[in-house]
Amino acid sequence: MVLSNKYFSESKCDDQGSVITLDELQGLSDQWFLLNGVINIGDWIPWLGFLDLQGYVKQMKDLYKKFDRFHEYVLDDHKAKRDANVKDFVPKDMADVLLQLSADPNLEVKLTRDCVKGLMQDLLTGGIDTSSTTVEWAFHEIIKKPQIIEKATEELDRVIGRERWVEECDFPKLPYIEAIIKETFRLHPVGTLLAPHFAIEDCNVSGYDICKGTTVLINVWSIGRNSKFWDASEQFLPERFLDKKIDMLGQNFALLPFGSGRRRCPGYNLGLKIIRSTLANLLHGFNWKLPQNIKPKDVCLEEIYGLTTHPKVALEIIIEPRLPLHLY
Repeated sequence: MVLSNKYFSESKCDDQGSVITLDELQGLSDQWFLLNGVINIGDWIPWLGFLDLQGYVKQMKDLYKKFDRFHEYVLDDHKAKRDANVKDFVPKDMADVLLQLSADPNLEVKLTRDCVKGLMQDLLTGGIDTSSTTVEWAFHEIIKKPQIIEKATEELDRVIGRERWVEECDFPKLPYIEAIIKETFRLHPVGTLLAPHFAIEDCNVSGYDICKGTTVLINVWSIGRNSKFWDASEQFLPERFLDKKIDMLGQNFALLPFGSGRRRCPGYNLGLKIIRSTLANLLHGFNWKLPQNIKPKDVCLEEIYGLTTHPKVALEIIIEPRLPLHLY
């Protein structure tokens, strides 16, 4: 756990000592990813940078101040609790662990307060946006094809029943849910380009000469829609993964949601668990349908690009509980 949920309130009316609501945090995270992916004129024409023609620099500075205020509050609160009982203090979350490391005089590389705030920022934004956006894309696709939802709920009823929620130990017994996740990763990778890699020596890859020092970007969005690797590549068909042993951890280069090798996403294991648990329980716990004024063909699948790729239009949807009420 990065932080205790006591730092976030459900709404501004809650009085729990929090400094930010969950909606505000999600909004800040969305803005952070968007601003990290925009094309800023000043980056390409440096002598125009001071003008900030698009206003992006001002937005970034304002966003930094909001995040910094939140991180300072959290760290001050954690430090006060630690200082009050140094001998018997036991770290309860990542903020505690990072502060403990920063106070270690024997640490080879000193962990400054700014470093701690930066790591917290990475953990928060990386853990919120990528997983939630993947689930959002999954629902954009399956709501257009009710038969997919029917197959998924049939599997859930057969394996889980209707008297409990889906747990981590159930994941291996839910191949269709797993297929939906893989197909979502294929068509809608939240990071269309993997993190940049750097060639440490001259090499040749599939006939292409790559010189030492070259920055290499892998276009996973293009790979996922390449008709050479995928039949009906533009269609959302989870069934394609039921008879194929294709993992998501980089062993099969046609599907690389987390990259591959030692430099793949360090949070892939936690991210997968969050996505599996969230998608499975949302499908298991609720019936999903579109409002009467929206037809499946009208659901917009256009993308808006930032550091991650989000749906351009938010999904309007009606949900109803499908499990016994005592489970909610």
